[in-house]
Amino acid sequence: MLKIAGAAAGATVAGTALATPPATAADGAFAHPGMLHTRADLQRMATRVKAGAEPYTAGFTRLTANRHAQSTWTANPHATVYRGSGTPENYVTLYNDIHAAYQNALRWHVTGITAHADTARDILNAWSARLTRLDGSADRFLASGLYGYQFANAAELVRGHDGFELARFQKMMLDVFHPLSEDFLARHNGSYITNYWANWDLTNIASVLAIGILCDDRAKVDRAVEYFKHGAGMGSVKNAIPVVYADGLAEWVEAGRDQGHALLGVGLMGTICEMAWNQGIDLYGYDDSRFLKGAQYVAKWSLGGDVPYTSNTRKKGAPGIWSGSETASAAAAVDPAMARPIWAMITNHYTKRRGLDAPHLTKIAARFAPEGGGGDYGPNSGGYDQLGFGTLAFTRPRATAAEATASPTPTAGGSGASPSGGASATPSSSASPLGGKGGDLAATGSSDLPAWTAATGVAALAGGLLLLRRRDRARRDTGE
Repeated sequence: MLKIAGAAAGATVAGTALATPPATAADGAFAHPGMLHTRADLQRMATRVKAGAEPYTAGFTRLTANRHAQSTWTANPHATVYRGSGTPENYVTLYNDIHAAYQNALRWHVTGITAHADTARDILNAWSARLTRLDGSADRFLASGLYGYQFANAAELVRGHDGFELARFQKMMLDVFHPLSEDFLARHNGSYITNYWANWDLTNIASVLAIGILCDDRAKVDRAVEYFKHGAGMGSVKNAIPVVYADGLAEWVEAGRDQGHALLGVGLMGTICEMAWNQGIDLYGYDDSRFLKGAQYVAKWSLGGDVPYTSNTRKKGAPGIWSGSETASAAAAVDPAMARPIWAMITNHYTKRRGLDAPHLTKIAARFAPEGGGGDYGPNSGGYDQLGFGTLAFTRPRATAAEATASPTPTAGGSGASPSGGASATPSSSASPLGGKGGDLAATGSSDLPAWTAATGVAALAGGLLLLRRRDRARRDTGE
């Protein structure tokens, strides 16, 4: 198996919805910024925070309290990033730098403070000037997927900012990240296609989609959308959500595995849907809103509710190397306190944009608000699988009846060179090659998942303010 994985490392490869979606983004120009955040989204955040409106200010407090969101952050790029057992793993540096770039860029758009944009730009430039390879065990495909979509989102927020080397960054994404993501979707590391649980596909769908948007590459966007709808792997929507029940819930396949991976998968599918939506493609509503039913299922189950589960058996291993099977026959046990910053985005789409009833989503989103980001959900990589800050970024007013039934339309925007508002801003537009490593949420093997709990509601706001007071006191004590 190690030989198969090593050989694969060198291989590369270049229903009914709520509204009728455009076929692809190829029908028109790409919207920028147009991944997780549009210009209208960024303007809304800036305006509401400046006005002191809740829950935006609580969400912004979580952002400013995060150590990654400080303009003093300095990048530490590597020429080769390794993820997986048997390698000198250094991917922790990469994901910390990505989250610092994203958080500083988001903070810039909210406040207009250029130092944050400069920090984000400098982090991204430092990596594009040095990174040439992702390597490791099968986990390298997790690196290409998770960090590919996250890197692209950070870059999208500063494209056009003075001094940002966009062309060089795009080349890095096309040369380093995309080949591995596409190779995984096409070959699945030489394994049986069901060897890998849904989240492996979903990370790489997200990466291909985000890179396509960043690079104005319609073929890559189409590839991601087509795989989401019809892909043979476990991450396509009908394989990740294989059974729809009469009560309106739909089984999430990784609920038979464990809670942490199911939350990861829901967050990734939501990320894909949101990025596609902002380019005029409705995946949220695809196949009679199948994702809504799956997300509702995971929300109810994660809160301790009873959910049905239809047994399923998947084939494992690699042709000619080893084969076996595994059957999931019931939904796994859950910890209702396990938090991931995934719910605000999904809930706001279905209840505010679409005006639909989603009681389980509404309940779990409220329970874990305000959402934080990378660094707020534990010290290991699982706490960095989502970019987060959904309370700040995705809280929105309820759409009008006309807006709720309209097809998504990408809004052409500027280059992202200017922030969208703010006080000083000018408003503008398992240790095996086919497995993973314990503790990493996307691993194929079983993981020892700590039940990290995010602070919520008033407690989170108070905690953020306390952290800021301590930080101010430390600065006074040191004379900074």
